[in-house]
Amino acid sequence: MRRAMAVFVTRRIPAEGLRVLAEAGGCRVQQWDSEEPVPRPQLLAGVAGKQGLLCLLSDRIDREVLDAAGPSLKVISTMSVGFDHLALDEIKKRGIRVGYTPDVLTDATAELSVALLLATCRRLPEAIEQVKNGGWTTWKPLWMCGYGLSNSTVGIIGLGRIGQAVARRLKPFGVKNFLYTGSHPKPESAAEFQAKFVPLTRLAEESDFVVVTCALTPDTQGMCNKDFFSRMKKTSVFINTSRGAVVNQEDLYDALVSGQIAAAGLDVTTPEPLPTDHPLLSLKNCVILPHVGSATYATRTTMSVLAADNLLAGLRGERMPHELLL
Repeated sequence: MRRAMAVFVTRRIPAEGLRVLAEAGGCRVQQWDSEEPVPRPQLLAGVAGKQGLLCLLSDRIDREVLDAAGPSLKVISTMSVGFDHLALDEIKKRGIRVGYTPDVLTDATAELSVALLLATCRRLPEAIEQVKNGGWTTWKPLWMCGYGLSNSTVGIIGLGRIGQAVARRLKPFGVKNFLYTGSHPKPESAAEFQAKFVPLTRLAEESDFVVVTCALTPDTQGMCNKDFFSRMKKTSVFINTSRGAVVNQEDLYDALVSGQIAAAGLDVTTPEPLPTDHPLLSLKNCVILPHVGSATYATRTTMSVLAADNLLAGLRGERMPHELLL
């Protein structure tokens, strides 16, 4: 990085990540210094003539943005493990390198997945509301009963890093069987949990709990739909901490209202944020969180530093700590 490289950062990120860029030398940083997403006109203006772009999952980096940046743009570093917000075909065509932040948010997202599963299956938000609104009157044998993990079958859609970390955390709860599905079997990963590779339909039919931790691809988009939910047990609980678009939300709503499945917990939705008048938010048996899977102070700090390191390595023409190979 002999001459000063101009970089645009699309949001206020943890101070440690920004410090890495500031202390690099030869790096001029322009930042959209706000907790809120950069408006489109400011994003287009901000990337113009820049060599590097550090963006977030909520920034749509498409042809329009790439055209606005011009031929000077060499590196895009996203502070996320997902990359469905990036127009990868267009980026590849222009020879732009891409960095991302896998691994570092695995544990935090797995913890959140388990927390969401427990909150949903044991009806915690509903129970808290009962305490607050006077619904708690006396002990009743069947009041606020939910479903436990002991002796259950858990189906994991996508046994990648996060899927394995979820299974690792659920195993001590006394889960009897683990099933998983994906593009191909992963015998080495599955061995730790004696997890069985099955078709999606069988996973739906046999699981007491379904946890979705797969990537969003053309194959997985809308995969959890009417047919999928109709195969699930009426006592089953559905959890999604991957991407909102993996689920057909209208079909999920119908399944929850009709009692086709017992409950659902979502950390991801379509769109994000979900409108406050969305039908899913009216249901007691649906727990929705605001995409906080990686939201621990330590994880977000590590993500910002890794995103900065990826960006700097790319600008210097060096190997990135985590590069998405296009």
